[in-house]
Amino acid sequence: MSRRKDRLDWMFRSRENGRITIGQAANLEQKIFSGATLVGVMLPASKLRTGVGVVAVLALVVWAVDEIARGVNPFRRILGGAALGGLTLLAVRRPRD
Repeated sequence: MSRRKDRLDWMFRSRENGRITIGQAANLEQKIFSGATLVGVMLPASKLRTGVGVVAVLALVVWAVDEIARGVNPFRRILGGAALGGLTLLAVRRPRD
């Protein structure tokens, strides 16, 4: 049981303050992503909506790269990698008009 606790501790313990960290307060990139997504949902299909969508995706990419580079624990770094991988997969698989 001790090995499992050690692995969980390693995965979730913040390297900055020693506390368990799974979620954190939203940072600027997350707020931009959320706001742009909300605005984009309310707009009719147009070039403006496409532009707002691009802003949302770019904000999410910046957040993911920042988590990979500066995440406070391995869980946060993996989370950033998973988000960036998911966005990459969507970009590759999405049919183009």
